Amino acid sequence: MPAASSRQGSTQFDTDSIFYMPQQWSPSSWKDHPIKQQPAWPDEAAYDNALKHVASMPPLVFAGEARSLQANLAKVAAGNAFLLQAGDCAESFEEFSADNIREKLRVILQMAVVLTYSLGVPVVKVGRIAGQFAKPRSSDTEIVGDLELPSFRGHIVNHPTTTEAARLPDPDRLVQAYHQSASTLNLVRAFTKGGFAALDRVHAWNQEFVASSEEGQRYDNMATEIDRALRFMSAIGMDTDTNSNLREVDVWTSHEALLLGYEESLTRRDSTSGNWYDCSAHMLWIGERTRELDGAHVEFLRGVSNPIGCKVGPTMTGDEVIALCEALNPAMIPGRLTLISRMGADIVEDCLRPLLRAVKDAGHPVVWACDPMHGNTFTAENGRKTRHLDAVIAEIEGFVRAHRAEGTWPGGIHVELTGDDVTECLGGVDAIVDSDLDDRYETICDPRLNARQGLELAFRTAESIRDSLNTSNS
Repeated sequence: MPAASSRQGSTQFDTDSIFYMPQQWSPSSWKDHPIKQQPAWPDEAAYDNALKHVASMPPLVFAGEARSLQANLAKVAAGNAFLLQAGDCAESFEEFSADNIREKLRVILQMAVVLTYSLGVPVVKVGRIAGQFAKPRSSDTEIVGDLELPSFRGHIVNHPTTTEAARLPDPDRLVQAYHQSASTLNLVRAFTKGGFAALDRVHAWNQEFVASSEEGQRYDNMATEIDRALRFMSAIGMDTDTNSNLREVDVWTSHEALLLGYEESLTRRDSTSGNWYDCSAHMLWIGERTRELDGAHVEFLRGVSNPIGCKVGPTMTGDEVIALCEALNPAMIPGRLTLISRMGADIVEDCLRPLLRAVKDAGHPVVWACDPMHGNTFTAENGRKTRHLDAVIAEIEGFVRAHRAEGTWPGGIHVELTGDDVTECLGGVDAIVDSDLDDRYETICDPRLNARQGLELAFRTAESIRDSLNTSNS
């Protein structure tokens, strides 16, 4: 464990724990700080009752699970593993089913196998799932016809239907979000431990992708190599049916910690370490719109012991990113902090390199992940928000080049996707174009990659990083 840094300010280091004990912090101390992106709840009493209801319920995740994730992320920070964080832009109350969860997991597992085999390191799998309900908005209201309505802030707050009644924030949705998260977690645990994630099964799905499209043939060599490795394991007597490492995986949960009243209601003190954990998810992150150093979101997450993330946009300076590191991980604990860059394909390399250099020089052991989605969003001619897969992959490639130039590890990707056959992002093996967007544009917020686009992204990300490693070693 790193020694406490002189920059850590008023913190108290607990040598029996993997986390520091911040002074002058409590689960409610965020209320003394300026806050953004909160709904205007019309009935404060109903809101307080909903939070009390959630607070009376069991935790959704446990401190030991969060510590296990942090240990795995420490390997990513050291360059010995890779982070795949993926899932819905915003989960829906109306599209909640076992099939939906299964297919989302399926594409995450497929992507992980490709990345693991190509990079030769474990892939830490973190879903945007079981809690990713709230969404930040650029404005508190929107104009629809002659009406000025509250903006849709995710199903945990209101409904996207463009009526005054639907857009009124409803505290009962906080309770519904808790119950849906619990049900989702039950299914995730069942699928990942019950044989659904067996390596030979996931590889068969990847072979289906390769065989079903002309573009998929470019990945045939990798699929063939994986098949050869599986046959080798069988030939030397390794039973793929009973070996738990080949049949079970860990998939952790994450979401943006946006509604701090809800997050506080699920924050509990761990009886083993005495530390506070936000038990709504294994990992929480702060968005680009809420990362002010003196803001409520930084104040809240600096005190919980979960692994946390923070989005880093193109306006961030080296001094600002160091200040965030010192606020969120003053003890410099590996795996505690993930910085998620979201720049845009055209500027990522130039904007990211000074930040990589600053963090490296300061000695902060962060995970660097790339969110290639948000900086490449535009509006198509038909008015649909969309992204082109080529731009998404171009940002990842720029992210990898920046890390190669600075001698740092491109530790992961953070993407919005679904297991459904949607038409929300352009390009990919199915060559989706503008006129296809209306076919199955189903997102309740931002456009997501479909399953085939997600898997193609994994193959091309693996190629980019592998080529970069080969170049660095030559």
